[in-house]
Amino acid sequence: MTQPNRRTLLRAGVVTGGAGAIAVAATAGRALADTSAPHAAGRRRLAAFHGRHQSGVLGDPLPAATIVAFDLATSTRPDLEELLRTLTTTLRALTTGGVAADPGITTTAGTGLLGPDGPTHALESVVALGHRVFTDTFGLAGAKPRRLRAMDTFPNDQLDPAWCGGDVLITLQAHDRDVVTNALREVCRATRGSMQIRWKQDGFTSAPRPTGHPRNLLGFKDGIAGPDPRDDKQMGSLVWADGGEPAWAAGGSYYVMRRIRMLVEFWDRVSTSEQERMFGRRKDTGAPLTGGGEGSTPDYGNDPNGSAIPLDSHIRMANPRTPATAASQFLRRSYSYDAGVDSVGNLDMGLMFGAFNADLDRQFVAVQKRLADEPLVDYITPVGGGYFFALPGVRNTKDFYGSTLLA
Repeated sequence: MTQPNRRTLLRAGVVTGGAGAIAVAATAGRALADTSAPHAAGRRRLAAFHGRHQSGVLGDPLPAATIVAFDLATSTRPDLEELLRTLTTTLRALTTGGVAADPGITTTAGTGLLGPDGPTHALESVVALGHRVFTDTFGLAGAKPRRLRAMDTFPNDQLDPAWCGGDVLITLQAHDRDVVTNALREVCRATRGSMQIRWKQDGFTSAPRPTGHPRNLLGFKDGIAGPDPRDDKQMGSLVWADGGEPAWAAGGSYYVMRRIRMLVEFWDRVSTSEQERMFGRRKDTGAPLTGGGEGSTPDYGNDPNGSAIPLDSHIRMANPRTPATAASQFLRRSYSYDAGVDSVGNLDMGLMFGAFNADLDRQFVAVQKRLADEPLVDYITPVGGGYFFALPGVRNTKDFYGSTLLA
């Protein structure tokens, strides 16, 4: 019996009203994932706060995360610097351990969620700026990263403005949900009056089932192929801002965040073999359909006509593995999300797709264009997100986010 796809069901009126509620992510997204160590049985050691790069960029996704976009409520350069200094002080304290400093607006000594003493090195974070920060309002028009702009709308997107954009994007991740919740509340408390939440999505990363990389909510292993964060040469060419950017941006990266709605009820009615041909991988092991194991390279050379891995499969369109497309890989950092149900009773689940790029157009945008109209678009829909620039790291106790930008 032929399995129903989304277009058939939509024509039949099964999901009337659901498409408008969908709104975020990026089919571009799921392709070129990171090769950092998959979730181990134990807890990996988290990165230190200080360094040339921000701690949350290189570390593989952790079990608990939140991604929050803020709009600025200030319009002067001194106020922007004060905000970035406050974010630095707050996130440094939360990462180091203990209770964040009183921001001077309350007598409460922290939220109390973590007890009297917060855990040490339990948090990783990324702070990034949107294109609207780089204007004459703050005297930063000439310092804008050359590719930074409002997020493009691609074919198959159904973007909801309520889930798009923002001036400041903060990603917080930890092994424990209460650590992330506490961190967000402390950030909001310390920055009240300077910025306001525009949109927020909690995310999570599952443990490997049974081994290897974690699975996404479509049941496939997620993040198998991509650049190695331990390889400085690859990171230099694929992640950190290249030499064509303003000098202050060294050590930073273009940060794409996309909220991708997955139509899981319809996906669960599709045969496993059809699902595998859409992805180009086996669902049980993660191996490419040309054979091998999870980490094996797809053998496109011996499959020129797509008999094993279809020519329109996700992995083949996203990464054809040719010399011409090698430079379009990016470092992926993504999280699953479960936001309950939509207005017509469909499950609102999906992926917060994150990617770090040295060149936004050469990498993420190029991959996204290749993925236009792939078969998976019947089951996933980008509904929100934005383009941001992840600031260089905070190098020491005297440094702060954006110090080179505002120098």
